[in-house]
Amino acid sequence: MLVDHFPLVGLRLRTPRLELRLPSPEELAALAEVAAEGVHDPGTMPFLVPWTDRPAAEVARSVIQRHWTKLGEWTPQNWCLDLAVFHEGAAVGMQDVRARDLAVTRRVGTGSWLGRRHQGKGIGTEMRTAVLELAFAGLGADEAESSAFAHNEASHGVSRKLGYELNGTDRHAVRGALTVDHRMLLTRAAWERHRTVPVTIEGLDPCRALFGLDLA
Repeated sequence: MLVDHFPLVGLRLRTPRLELRLPSPEELAALAEVAAEGVHDPGTMPFLVPWTDRPAAEVARSVIQRHWTKLGEWTPQNWCLDLAVFHEGAAVGMQDVRARDLAVTRRVGTGSWLGRRHQGKGIGTEMRTAVLELAFAGLGADEAESSAFAHNEASHGVSRKLGYELNGTDRHAVRGALTVDHRMLLTRAAWERHRTVPVTIEGLDPCRALFGLDLA
């Protein structure tokens, strides 16, 4: 079975309302359609790489290709886990968690997108909480980093709620204009103080080697 060779397909994160896991091909297609319908106000760009500026068919295809690429490039030293987010059985967005040399650095990064019609319901907070539980409780991380442009108040709201603090800024050219990116950092101590959403993790033990962790 596939799970015997690539145990990440058996990994499950569950919160009171959500399930996060690798999608089936049909579910990946559904996610692509959610992205094609829109994930942000077209008047602003929340992403450093403006992948949502392309025609809808190209946006959908990029979701599929990115997902396959990240799995195909996976190594225990450098990985990015793109998890589909399901709410009431429907695919609503994508949440990633990633790291380089996790066993040494003990730091992860996260990123996400959520279909516009699913925003404003607290789903963004819950899905990031799920991967933070995986990182801190499951993988032994000490820090988690995130970033969002100055105008992305929704992302900053999630970060503040979960205990992140400002960790510097970067300046980028996006759509030909200056955009200030705020780097945010969450420590283990702050995560422990701000844990409010229960998360269950299933199928992690067989995956530890893929995350670059010592099985001893």
